[in-house]
Amino acid sequence: MSHPDRETAPVPFSRRTVVTLIGAVASGALLGAPRAAATSAAAPGLDDPAKKEIAMKLVSSAENSSLDWKAQYKYIEDIGDGRGYTAGIIGFCSGTGDMLDLVQLYTDRKPGNVLATYLPALRRVNGSDSHAGLDPDFPKDWRKAAQDTAFQQAQNDERDRVYFNPAVKQGKADGLRALGQFAYYDAIVMHGDGDDPTSFRNIRKRALRSAKPPAQGGDETTYLNAFLDARVWAMKQEEAHSDTTRVDTEQRVFLRKGNLDLNPPLDWKVYGDSYHIG
Repeated sequence: MSHPDRETAPVPFSRRTVVTLIGAVASGALLGAPRAAATSAAAPGLDDPAKKEIAMKLVSSAENSSLDWKAQYKYIEDIGDGRGYTAGIIGFCSGTGDMLDLVQLYTDRKPGNVLATYLPALRRVNGSDSHAGLDPDFPKDWRKAAQDTAFQQAQNDERDRVYFNPAVKQGKADGLRALGQFAYYDAIVMHGDGDDPTSFRNIRKRALRSAKPPAQGGDETTYLNAFLDARVWAMKQEEAHSDTTRVDTEQRVFLRKGNLDLNPPLDWKVYGDSYHIG
């Protein structure tokens, strides 16, 4: 990980207080969302396979300084953010519960895998930055597991269940097209969807105080600017998130160009590094 600021927060749980909310998302009840307004029939949402691939690359550019998001299945390190080990394609953390859920899912599907023996330790360290029971071999074994397509699929499925699907569902409920759905996804990846002031749901609430989304009769560009303003505010509450280029020189670039459908070619910068999707 080139940029440790990707995950740092003063409260270890702030990013991950989402698991108990998934059922509410699936039912459409999360955030009191209205029923999805009809978006452009000709414009695929972020869950379109081609758009989803773009979303994975955009997040990877900020999270791992690379467009090769599939190379991150094996990624693992402690980035010193108080969440223990951060690993995998979306930064599952040993201190925040989602790594435990991931390894549990993998073990349910493939008992006796190389990570199964770490489940008791992952339960004990949840909520802390401790490596107790994980060192010295957990990183090596994570990388070994990452060669298994079953573990790769488990990472994909947990990413979708906890982060991607809730973001897209809420974006569609708000009448947003692919760019807005991506803005939601990127926010949930960084901030989670807990009750703290900088969580995704509270970023959205802050935006709603100054603009309405299309589903409520508002202008999409105006609302997305308000959402990104609220996102920048949330990022600046934490010193480690104070570099807001993933908004300023990525998402706002697309918005200024009116690329609400997130259509390539796409050119952007994160942390000063340039990226291109043709």
